[in-house]
Amino acid sequence: MNLRASVVTLVIASSLAIGNVHAIEQGSQAEKPRTLKQHAKRQATQLGPRPFWLVEDMDDGTLKSTLQACNAGRMKPSDFSIGHRGAPLQFPEHTAESYMAAARMGAGIVECDVAFTKDRELVCRHAQNDLHTTTNIVAIPELNAKCTQPFVPADLASGTSAQAECRTSDITLEEFKTLEGKMDAFNPMATTPEEYLGGTANWRTDLYASRGTVLSHQESIELLQTLGVKFTPELKTPVVPMPYEGEYTQQDYARQMIEDYVQAGVHPRDVWPQSFLLDDVLFWVNEMPEFGQQAVFLDEEPHTPQNTSLAYMQDLKAQGVQVLAPAIWKMLTLDGHQQIVPSDYAKNAQAAGLDMIAWSMERSGPLASGGGWYHQTISDAIDNDGDVFTVIDVLAQNVGVIGIFSDWPATTTFYANCMGLK
Repeated sequence: MNLRASVVTLVIASSLAIGNVHAIEQGSQAEKPRTLKQHAKRQATQLGPRPFWLVEDMDDGTLKSTLQACNAGRMKPSDFSIGHRGAPLQFPEHTAESYMAAARMGAGIVECDVAFTKDRELVCRHAQNDLHTTTNIVAIPELNAKCTQPFVPADLASGTSAQAECRTSDITLEEFKTLEGKMDAFNPMATTPEEYLGGTANWRTDLYASRGTVLSHQESIELLQTLGVKFTPELKTPVVPMPYEGEYTQQDYARQMIEDYVQAGVHPRDVWPQSFLLDDVLFWVNEMPEFGQQAVFLDEEPHTPQNTSLAYMQDLKAQGVQVLAPAIWKMLTLDGHQQIVPSDYAKNAQAAGLDMIAWSMERSGPLASGGGWYHQTISDAIDNDGDVFTVIDVLAQNVGVIGIFSDWPATTTFYANCMGLK
């Protein structure tokens, strides 16, 4: 079976498993299963109840009234809505199931964070060293033994936490494909590998974590092509010294990621490659310019006078950076009336002509306590879950972002449709 056929088969099986049987098989039992391409074309955007629950939780005002009046009958996918690792609020991140859920919720773009394996194959993982928290690797003795730090149980008597660190570069692609994705979590007081796999936050769920199909980067491209969505791969900063094994350079790694899209026949306009390393972005700008035109420079650095200045933003633009993607908090602040407004950082990026993308909505859990790290500059104005729409509205209407990453893309899809965003 070739790669495309194998991906199609596994995703059809996944569809059956997560309650979408009617989309593949209707009527007679003798009807042949549809191919995934046929299935994807028939998909309607499915928002579920969450966006509407969030609207009802909003403070009274014009925005709430506008969203309440929105006709939700014909929602369409939107590039404004970006699936952050898929839909990891409830599905194991960077799995086929998570990507499919994001596409169903109308995410026009879906993210694969890209890391490399021991045999230098590319896979979808949020970090090179997160296999111990995002897969079942510690419960597979022969693979756990290959981890940089194999599982060590907690010592309850001394209060010492359990230890593990498993990297994609510890195992081959073939070995990686035997893993199962799970919710990103661990139990620090675990005394067995099985206990270590727990720890999911109480505001997430393990309801859809009974199976998580991990994917190579190439498989993710094939799946997302079939689902009809666009791509934003992030080149994850390696935790191993580069060049890896003395010869695999950072530029080799950056080039390999883009070449996967070239080989798959994906048009550059449908790809937004990302990195936290400016050198990666400039490599794509200068060495692979067709893809470099939409290369995204990710930014989570603390504010300084230098890196928030107009001169800094203009310098990025002069070097060829077109898209800046800061964490949400970097683009927002509070005015004297405790209203959320654009920060100087955002204003200067606007003035320099940089497009901006925000990350990541619905990552912080319940917002009643101020929204955590992602909302740190506006926490005094965040006190209920419905405030997610207030934040989205300021980012869209005042900051002017072209897209927002979300752990539950139905929310951003709903907003984009209601406000007529492309």
